[in-house]
Amino acid sequence: MTQSKESVAVIGAGPAGISAALQLVRYEIEPILFEKESVGGLLKNAHLVENYPGFVEGTSGPKLVALFQKQLERAKVQILFEEVKVLDFKKGSFVLRTNSHEFLFKVVVVATGTKARRFSLALPQKAKNKVFYEVYPLLKKSCKSIFIVGGGDAAFDYALNLAEKGNEVTILNRSTKVKCLPLLYKRAEECKRINYQEKAEITKIDVSQSGKLLLKGIQNCKEWQEETHYLLLAIGREPNLHFLSPFIKDNLESLKKRGLLYLVGDVKNERFRQLGICVGDGIKAAMKIAQHFKKEGNV
Repeated sequence: MTQSKESVAVIGAGPAGISAALQLVRYEIEPILFEKESVGGLLKNAHLVENYPGFVEGTSGPKLVALFQKQLERAKVQILFEEVKVLDFKKGSFVLRTNSHEFLFKVVVVATGTKARRFSLALPQKAKNKVFYEVYPLLKKSCKSIFIVGGGDAAFDYALNLAEKGNEVTILNRSTKVKCLPLLYKRAEECKRINYQEKAEITKIDVSQSGKLLLKGIQNCKEWQEETHYLLLAIGREPNLHFLSPFIKDNLESLKKRGLLYLVGDVKNERFRQLGICVGDGIKAAMKIAQHFKKEGNV
């Protein structure tokens, strides 16, 4: 299956990719949006989105994702739920490969966001279905004990989300420095279901005889151990660009300058990972693509 060189691929259906695709449709450019899992990206993890215009009282990430999905359907954006395994550039075209197809594109928008940094400790096989790097698989759990490792926005946002559903949550921060927004820290501090612990580090993970996770660690030079139902790791994220070929990685800036390749949203924004920024990035990329096609005489 091969697409024409005039078509555009958008890789990743998070807020940046969705915004790029919607704006391209407004220019009568029909993109193909690739997504390996589900629409929404990390937004589906968000407990409360308060800084996105139009929602006076804020809204949950999943509710906003549902609206984005309806808008994609209304705009008739073509979505292929296939993981992009390789993106290469040969003879003036991008070659995009999934498990089952190969496509050719003239322009590509990369909106693949970030991936979680993995925990350094080895996990026993029987513990792997109890350890998570994102909160959304746990959002239907209630009345459980859940430990979260991290000290940033994600850790505290996840804790508030899970505590709201009746779970008992413990946040472990191996440092004394909290990196989250002050308002998130204050809300967590006021929540009776959230227990925040500083200078606490996990040194071993196992499964107890009762079937729960058995966590062993050190806090203030003293050893401790606790049983819990689940462990959630929020220890940082890194750009998700593993599928780029060596040629593209070596010629990234050149392809961007030629108006052929666009990196948008969290995949390029380092610390500045915010919904509004992602949306703006996607729209801006689509506008530049429309200008590029008009100049080339393709639109």
